[in-house]
Amino acid sequence: MCPLNSWTDGGAGNRACSRLSGGSPNTLIADSFPRHYSGVRIPVLHRFLCRVGLWPALLLFSAISCLAQTAPPNPLTLAQAVDLASKNYPSIRVSQERMNAAAAGIRLARTAWLPKIDALAQENRATRNNVFGLILPQSVIPSMSGPVLGSNNTGTVWGSALGGLVTWEPFDFGLREANVATAEAARAQSEATLKRSQFEVAAATVDSWLTLAASRELVRAAQAGTDRAEAILRTTRALTDAELRPGADASRAEAELAAARTQVVQSRQAVEVARATLAQFIGGEPDQITISAAALLNLPPNPSPAPTDFKSNPVVLEQNAVIQQAQAQLKALERSYFPKFSVQGAVYARGTGADVDGARMGGFNGLAPTVQDFAVGFSVTFPVMDFAATRAKEAVQSANIRAQTAQADQIVTELKARWNVALAQLRGAKDVAEITPVQVASAHTALQQATARYQSGLGTIDAVTEAQRLLTQAEIDDALSHLAIWRALSGLATAAGDLRPFIAEVSQ
Repeated sequence: MCPLNSWTDGGAGNRACSRLSGGSPNTLIADSFPRHYSGVRIPVLHRFLCRVGLWPALLLFSAISCLAQTAPPNPLTLAQAVDLASKNYPSIRVSQERMNAAAAGIRLARTAWLPKIDALAQENRATRNNVFGLILPQSVIPSMSGPVLGSNNTGTVWGSALGGLVTWEPFDFGLREANVATAEAARAQSEATLKRSQFEVAAATVDSWLTLAASRELVRAAQAGTDRAEAILRTTRALTDAELRPGADASRAEAELAAARTQVVQSRQAVEVARATLAQFIGGEPDQITISAAALLNLPPNPSPAPTDFKSNPVVLEQNAVIQQAQAQLKALERSYFPKFSVQGAVYARGTGADVDGARMGGFNGLAPTVQDFAVGFSVTFPVMDFAATRAKEAVQSANIRAQTAQADQIVTELKARWNVALAQLRGAKDVAEITPVQVASAHTALQQATARYQSGLGTIDAVTEAQRLLTQAEIDDALSHLAIWRALSGLATAAGDLRPFIAEVSQ
């Protein structure tokens, strides 16, 4: 162990430690620390440790470690909370993946312009009996080629086939382009859904953050009321002990203190609930969440918002994207009832182990193709009887478009109502904020007078406790009046569809 005088003699202490450890003091100290610690680079820390000695350095290292482990988390501003929610909340990731799927759908729709190539290779061992007659289109009985032999036996021969077919549609009356436009509209709708999800998560985070701030103010006011109730109880006990007041007054004061403490517990419970709600959006443990809400204690500089047309609200933009997607689907339906033209080319070869007269060649004849053919053609197909079904689908889609348009009108109407409600709340909160300072001052004066009258024997304990309750309520109303203005402003920003100015103002 190093001598105690090494605490004051850094050089001697380091030399003694190096002798005991078998290495240099610089190596011993450097090996005791990571390359970086709390932002201090190791060369600077290394020179400092060499000066003060090893054991003081180790003690300092332990102290720094303890402080780092017990340091409280930094308070979150509203902007930081919203940023965390946009990264951590699962619904946003769901919308992002749906947008990725819609982007892949565009690539899928564009593959319709590519030619279709089918290849076939086949080996079989089968009988060679063939008969005259018709078979309706089906997928069960294999087809036969060759002459009718008039025989019926179970002798089998080898058969083989190898070929390829290329099919390409040179024109389609705009159907493929309409399908691509539908896929692009789906992607635009997914992007709008993502922005709407981000906006709704941000709005919910703002509301949870404001709720937590209001709950903290309730705790502060309730605790102040508890402190005053304790002071009243001490005064009452002094008077009852001196037999200047009846013992019932002390019981009344104790009951009032218990009620005040109950209010503190309920307020703290509200804080924990608000933290849990906020943690749902930003992630992490609720007991590790603290917020910085100094700006909410003051009135906003200009609480008179301008009117808005709500067109930029993400909810409206998403609904408009839904309408555009439905319109694109209708256009694709309108392009579907047209003939389908196909240019086709085929190359194939076949082999058989039977002669034209039905005799079997034997051996491995037929395992490899021996007869080659090719073909080039142009075909037209037209689903004549699909007209009624296509018209019905178009009617359904047109009705859906009208319904989505009406839904957009309903969304705008609801946003206007939310705006008007928030505006009325803002006006009422401003009026209350002008009254509450007078209410607090008057309640303070009333409590002082009631306490003085009680101490002089001219008042009752009921008057004191009632004045104490009025003061606590006045302080709560005063604190919440400022927060009510900010909450009304957040409601206006939510209805308008742009929370960024509000978040920037609160985060200052």
